[in-house]
Amino acid sequence: MNEWLSYKFFVYIIGFTAQILFSARLLLQWIQSEKVKKVLTPEVFWQLSLIASFLLFVYGWFRDDFAIILGQSITYFIYIRNMQLQGSWKKLPWILRTLFILIPLMIGIYFFNNNQMDFDRLFKNEDIPFKLLIWGSLGQIIFTFRFVYQWIYSERKKESSLPFVFWMLSLIGSLMILSYAVIRRDPVLFLGQLFGFTIYLRNIIIGFKQ
Repeated sequence: MNEWLSYKFFVYIIGFTAQILFSARLLLQWIQSEKVKKVLTPEVFWQLSLIASFLLFVYGWFRDDFAIILGQSITYFIYIRNMQLQGSWKKLPWILRTLFILIPLMIGIYFFNNNQMDFDRLFKNEDIPFKLLIWGSLGQIIFTFRFVYQWIYSERKKESSLPFVFWMLSLIGSLMILSYAVIRRDPVLFLGQLFGFTIYLRNIIIGFKQ
């Protein structure tokens, strides 16, 4: 019993650390944007995103939660690309850049069991009904697509920026994930999305005024 509790505590620590970093990036972005009354994209936003994404991916793996894994798998390398566009990626030591790229790939290889992904573990989790899994995954796809849109938008402008549609998709996806977290009884997802929801809404207001 104690071993199970300590394991669960360790997993939650990873998840909450990831959400703290996600919240910190939004808080810093929001404060800087409020100062100039314009939606900004500071370098630290992407740096914290990358670290937090890695930790949340690990959390999702421990929780056997495909919805979380799916969301972080898509955005991870978009964060790296935005750091490249801003020039902050090259500022990292080469060994750190190598680890950031290799570790997710190694986890992906570990993802396979006898050359076949362990689908039963991810898609037949007794704690997550299949309909709820579909709802959570859809929320993660919408929430994640904001970065796909942001990436395409930034590539066209040749600079990293957070457009208005990014915040609209954030708001919609966040609402869906919040409901998923309530039903799933996942405090990590719930607290993270609850904090982000307020900032997404505020950036939309700033965007309208801008």
